[in-house]
Amino acid sequence: MVVDAATLFAGPLAATILGDYGADVVKVEHPDRGDPSRTHGASKDGIGLWWKMLGRNKRTVTANMGRPEGAELLKRLIARADVLIENFRPGTLERWGLSPETLHEINPRLVIARVTGFGQFGPYAKRPGFGTLAESMSGFAAVTGEPDGPPTLPPFGLADGISALTCVNAVMMALHHRDRPGGSGRGQVIDLAIIEPLVTLLGPQPMVWDQLGRLQPRTGNRSVNNAPRNTYQTKDGRWVAISTSANSIAERVMRLVGHPEVIDEPWFSSGALRAEHADQLDEYVGGWIARHDLSEVVAEFEKAEAAVAPIYDIRDVFEDAQYRALDTITTVDDDDLGPLRMQNVLFRLSETPGSIRWTGRARGADNEDVWGGLGVSADELAALRDKGVV
Repeated sequence: MVVDAATLFAGPLAATILGDYGADVVKVEHPDRGDPSRTHGASKDGIGLWWKMLGRNKRTVTANMGRPEGAELLKRLIARADVLIENFRPGTLERWGLSPETLHEINPRLVIARVTGFGQFGPYAKRPGFGTLAESMSGFAAVTGEPDGPPTLPPFGLADGISALTCVNAVMMALHHRDRPGGSGRGQVIDLAIIEPLVTLLGPQPMVWDQLGRLQPRTGNRSVNNAPRNTYQTKDGRWVAISTSANSIAERVMRLVGHPEVIDEPWFSSGALRAEHADQLDEYVGGWIARHDLSEVVAEFEKAEAAVAPIYDIRDVFEDAQYRALDTITTVDDDDLGPLRMQNVLFRLSETPGSIRWTGRARGADNEDVWGGLGVSADELAALRDKGVV
């Protein structure tokens, strides 16, 4: 069992992914406020759409863990759990009498994933932290955007999403360490700071600064490591992106667009040197693409075995033949909205493929099932409800 006591957005998404592949996930929400994703972003008929995805495959219960009675409910749940995912500011669980030490006394096998903006220690640990701050502080925003423009933030929860995937990996590693032959048999505490995973994805940037004293500049859609690499507009007003990380692909592109002579230039054999001639290469590639419709561009690039992709918005994702074949956007029956299309599970496993069994449920929909299953009688539950504990 996975207990999801986290909010906005990395921790809950990690629990969603685990639930997609069969984990019994119990979402614990505040009885009055509920999970913020229920009211965050777009809604239909007063029903939050983000929650329908983020809350899928989770049983939902309510408990005010800041109240002693609510903390006791969580302890009873923890006694049967494998994983707890939480993202309260450091010190909050301890203040409620729910420290990792206390929880491990109840259940030594419990894996506790603590997902916070800045981690459990250090000068910023007590600060409120969100993905936007991680995208800012990690070095991501500094290298994103046009050369003469400001640093650019992503228009979606990039740092949160990457942290969620990281959290899933950490949980599975901790469970493996606990359960493998000769393993410890004990759970452990995972300290995941949202500001860190994006730093790993910067590739060699830290070493380039450390060893060479160079900072990566903002280059828009271009790359400092290869060219041509950019977005280009087609004759019919669409956009495509191409990448030439491999020299062989770069050669095919230049033959396709009618400029094979540049292949023999000394600088063409290196991606970094090609990047220094990006203006010239973009002129050749962009000029050819501008003379052809999108369908012609894609067809000719495929024929040449060169890498190209149309720039899609979400409407295009819905209609694309490859995404349809993969069922990337799948249809799920929702109690409130009827047939609802959303992202499918992340990947396909041959033996345990994963599935969306239900969408995000009403707040406290499983109070009777979960708390009753832990021995809380109907009268006790009614009393707790009257006191605002559940």
